[in-house]
Amino acid sequence: MVLKRIMRGLRRGVPGATVPAPLPRPNRPAGLALALQGGGSLGAFTWGVLDRLLDEPGFAPSRLSGASAGAVNAVSFASGWAKGGPAGARNALDRIWHRVGECGVGALGFCPTWANNGITQAVNSAAFAMASRFFSPYALNPLGFNPLRSILVEEVDFAALSLPTAPLVLISATRVRDGQPRLFGNGEVGVDSLLASTTLPTLHQAVEIKDEAYWDGGYTLNPPIRALLDGPVVGRLLVVQAMANCTDDTPRTAAAIRERLNQITFSRPLEAEMELVRAVLDQGERPERLDLLSIDPQDPVLGELNGLRIDIEYLLALKAHGRARAGAWLEEA
Repeated sequence: MVLKRIMRGLRRGVPGATVPAPLPRPNRPAGLALALQGGGSLGAFTWGVLDRLLDEPGFAPSRLSGASAGAVNAVSFASGWAKGGPAGARNALDRIWHRVGECGVGALGFCPTWANNGITQAVNSAAFAMASRFFSPYALNPLGFNPLRSILVEEVDFAALSLPTAPLVLISATRVRDGQPRLFGNGEVGVDSLLASTTLPTLHQAVEIKDEAYWDGGYTLNPPIRALLDGPVVGRLLVVQAMANCTDDTPRTAAAIRERLNQITFSRPLEAEMELVRAVLDQGERPERLDLLSIDPQDPVLGELNGLRIDIEYLLALKAHGRARAGAWLEEA
């Protein structure tokens, strides 16, 4: 609810701030920045949002940030864009998410790969969830196997992030030693930093980078927003929220309770970042317009949201939902 109040206040405008002229429709302002929240497989919603925005002539984000699955989306988009423009970005996102769907529950670094059929997947997923409550990933997975690593190595051209055509990218990870966020920019983003941003500590070993251990970036900056305001002024900053921060119903099943706890945990950093941005706008120092495009947890097609469910049918349904929500946002913008 706090986040909704913030957004209503931002849309009404901030007294004393410089208000930009209304942007032409379709929504394609110069200097657009995108902040992409993580949320496990719910990041496929953001895949759909980006896929729809790429349909718009002139859509060219200058900066992107992300955490966890949002970081995967941001880096895939930016690396594809650097080499092939809008078509390259779309192709890069499609390749990543279809590879994720092929791996079933083993993708996005959540757990070892198992057979991707309904019954086997459900039984093994439940068994692994139970085991992870009693054993650390250092005991369950001593070799540190993470199927996402091979997907990232094979599908993401990290070198392209250094090209002059690449948008600015910022991804977050959480430093284990002191619990502080760590931002990685274009020149630092590689398979290890991106993997660190997605690493849930109950399921995978921490990722070591220069003698520092890192966990999922969603714990501290989900996604980074304030950092996107540094540098040249952007016309509009769009935050894509893949995890619902509010619910009308009290969860009653074990899976729904776990999902709601994850939503609360990973939505708090977003609310904190939005408060910081609001403070900047309150001071009238910058004319950015801030918009929020969020997943609808009540969508009847999706059913009960599950950030750990990864099968291609579910991912494609999330993508379609993201496209629809982005289309509606474009009509209102």
